Amino acid sequence: MNSNVKTAILWVVIIMVVVMLWAVIRTGRTHPDAQLSFSQLMNDIDQGKIKAVTITGNEVHGVYKDDNQELHAVIPANYPQIYEEMKAKGVNVTIQKESAGNWVTILVNAIPFVLLLGFWIFMMRQMQSGGNKALSFGKSRARLHSSQQKKVTFKDVAGVEEAKEELQEIIEFLREPQKFQKLGGRIPKGVLLIGPPGTGKTLLARAIAGEANVPFFSISGSDFVEMFVGVGASRVRDLFEQGKKNAPCIVFIDEIDAVGRHRGAGLGGGHDEREQTLNQLLVEMDGFESNEGVILVAATNRPDVLDPALLRPGRFDRRVVVDRPDVRGREAILRVHAKKTPLADDVDLSVLARGTPGFAGADLANLVNEAALVAARQNRKVVTMYDFEVAKDKVMMGVERKSMIMTPEDKKITAYHEAGHALVAALEPAADPLHKVTIIPRGMALGLTMQLPLDDKLNYNREYLDAEIAILMGGRIAEEVFIGRITTGAKSDIERATDLARKMVCEWGMSELGPLSLGKKEEQIFLGREIAQHRDYSEATAIKIDDQVRKLVETGYARARQRIEEKSEAMKRIAEALLEREVLDGEEVRMLIAGETLPMQKNHGTGDKEKPQPAQAPEPGKGGLPGLLGGERPQPA
Repeated sequence: MNSNVKTAILWVVIIMVVVMLWAVIRTGRTHPDAQLSFSQLMNDIDQGKIKAVTITGNEVHGVYKDDNQELHAVIPANYPQIYEEMKAKGVNVTIQKESAGNWVTILVNAIPFVLLLGFWIFMMRQMQSGGNKALSFGKSRARLHSSQQKKVTFKDVAGVEEAKEELQEIIEFLREPQKFQKLGGRIPKGVLLIGPPGTGKTLLARAIAGEANVPFFSISGSDFVEMFVGVGASRVRDLFEQGKKNAPCIVFIDEIDAVGRHRGAGLGGGHDEREQTLNQLLVEMDGFESNEGVILVAATNRPDVLDPALLRPGRFDRRVVVDRPDVRGREAILRVHAKKTPLADDVDLSVLARGTPGFAGADLANLVNEAALVAARQNRKVVTMYDFEVAKDKVMMGVERKSMIMTPEDKKITAYHEAGHALVAALEPAADPLHKVTIIPRGMALGLTMQLPLDDKLNYNREYLDAEIAILMGGRIAEEVFIGRITTGAKSDIERATDLARKMVCEWGMSELGPLSLGKKEEQIFLGREIAQHRDYSEATAIKIDDQVRKLVETGYARARQRIEEKSEAMKRIAEALLEREVLDGEEVRMLIAGETLPMQKNHGTGDKEKPQPAQAPEPGKGGLPGLLGGERPQPA
């Protein structure tokens, strides 16, 4: 409903209420004295008490001679002699013609009918309007962003310069279409933003809304699907109708994979609600009727499940990849998020950027926020580099659980287990440099060994993967050699080493079986996840695969055992230092291997006693956080 119409209706209601109150007050004040009976009126006339009267119809209003007190009476309509009697007694009589109707009385009587009519009109408009109101489920729930709202511009987006350039061109097309049209260029129909979660796809869309001086509609993919059949298609039609009325405009659909999944796969047949919605979306984007001036921007982190008809040129003409930022992008993102945070002089954002490989924009925003919370708990006025280091450890490895009580035996086993990881990691030249090792329980692990790469890795070679398997085996070997028995602490290490070796054999062709891809994953597009693995090889090949996996793991095991036995004295020094200090950084481990004396103990950790969160480890070839080698043990039920 238009705001002017709403204002007019409000004033009408206010005026009607005021009139009603005035009429009630006026009616109450008109006859303050009690009404005289007809016989009393005639007695007062006979006695000459009445000075003057005004007769209107069958009502008499007058005043007495003595005290000018008002009187009011009703006379019968068939008694005309009263005029003569009043005249005979000297009463000044005024005959007033009875009006056809008082406008105030008419208005007061009409108010209930007007209110009833207004309520009926209001309900009818509610049933036909959009939003969450009755019978409005066929209307689009897209929200139009006004220019008065707080804007996010490209200055607030960092680390995705290529994506910004692609989207800047679309904004220029909307501002100056003739610049491109005179060369025969046409405006793109759709732009698909693709990237992992947390990389800033939705933030980029908000920046488009802030940069482009055109109407901007935003809606989620799940908003199209409702409990009623056909609602999704109806909302798509209504969305594009709104877009055509406001053309040129931009329509942003977040998480489009909710309605754009591959047709004819998984659950549901041709009458599935999502398929109907997708069909309507395909027609609206590039069908019989053209929707010139409506640019569709969509975001998803699952482009592999989208329907091919949705991805063809003419619908989504451009696919903009919004990937995890590199080291320069991470530094720029940290600067954006640290604008409102007072930083100490010792904070070096470039060092933090190098120490957070695999972090997405959302991870870096969380890192700055955690550092600010750490500084606030310490009652500091600025955020120091130490706060960032504590926050980085908390995000990467989990929260410290210093309240967890460990027996001396468990602590010794954990120290030697982590010392084994740390020693092999420090001695392997192809592995990532050792960053930190701790026996303070973090997350779900009793101890952790952390490595940080020197730069962002895009590919992993055979030497690096062999070194990773050897490092994973280091914890089990340390327990076996120095404790004299093995424990369940190597469960996670063995699982990851076996999985890494199987991928080297079956997916990456890094074994004696040659460059073959063995085993295809079957996915249900509708469910969106892997639920089975198809074996496209014989039983004899399966036996060879198992032999190659075993060979890779056993080679890494022997390699790690050799490293630990050669440096057994250094191994003992690392374990004893861990038992004493609980935390060692990479440089301290290298000093212990070289036989040097450690400097004074540093103040590691903050002793947070918050709820533990599991630390996530990366998978080689898939990015993510740096390697975390944990001495994870099952907790007693």
